Amino acid sequence: MKKSIGINWIGLGTLVYQEIQRFVRVSVQTLVTPWISALLYVAVFGAIVGQGIADVKGVRYIDFVLPGILTMSVIGAAFAHSSSSLYIQRFIRHIEELLVAPLSHTEMILGYVIGAVARGVVVGLGVLGIAVFFGAAHLSDLFIFLLYMIAISAVFGLVGVLVGLWANSFEQLSALNTFVIMPLSFLGGVFNSVDMLPESFQTIAQWNPFFYFVDGVRYSMIGISEGSMMLGGIMTAALIAVLWVGTFVLFERGWHLRA
Repeated sequence: MKKSIGINWIGLGTLVYQEIQRFVRVSVQTLVTPWISALLYVAVFGAIVGQGIADVKGVRYIDFVLPGILTMSVIGAAFAHSSSSLYIQRFIRHIEELLVAPLSHTEMILGYVIGAVARGVVVGLGVLGIAVFFGAAHLSDLFIFLLYMIAISAVFGLVGVLVGLWANSFEQLSALNTFVIMPLSFLGGVFNSVDMLPESFQTIAQWNPFFYFVDGVRYSMIGISEGSMMLGGIMTAALIAVLWVGTFVLFERGWHLRA
């Protein structure tokens, strides 16, 4: 068990730098690819689909769905970063060098999560910039926007760490994204208002955390919220706390970290 007094800022800074360089070195895959995907979404939903759909909640369809597209991009980037980073380090046995370094488990987890947050925020800001260029974006509250970018990235950075610990193959590494993240994202009001859903699905949406992620980003961009901002904030903070504790416990036990 690693114990330390205070934070090893040099060690943490080095780990964060390594994590940031990890996605910067392959920026075409980690940054440009999600930006191009978002660009295609904006083009399809703005210039094609959106032309045949009436305004939603008093705004253009593309303005309503863009926050959901942006949120999906941030979620995918943050999750992919931490999950692949930790899994590959386990796969090539580099994790053993990290375990003997003068870093506490708190600092190790922080390093992965900060790297995921950095990638998520950069991807989110890039998508916003693309949308602004095409006249398809607004920003109602910059502070709330950045707060949600960081919080959502932290949530899925921690989820990625857990999956990176659990996975024993690249197939398992992508399983959560395929069977959980993507379905819940689409059911979270990314491409539609919850009012458009059948009544039973509206009830389900109220318990879907992805709905509150999208709703918070949507409020920060166009000032429209379909759910409770307070409940969304509490749920997001609770998820971060629970995921952090769970991740820390597993690191302390050395689960899937030591041969």
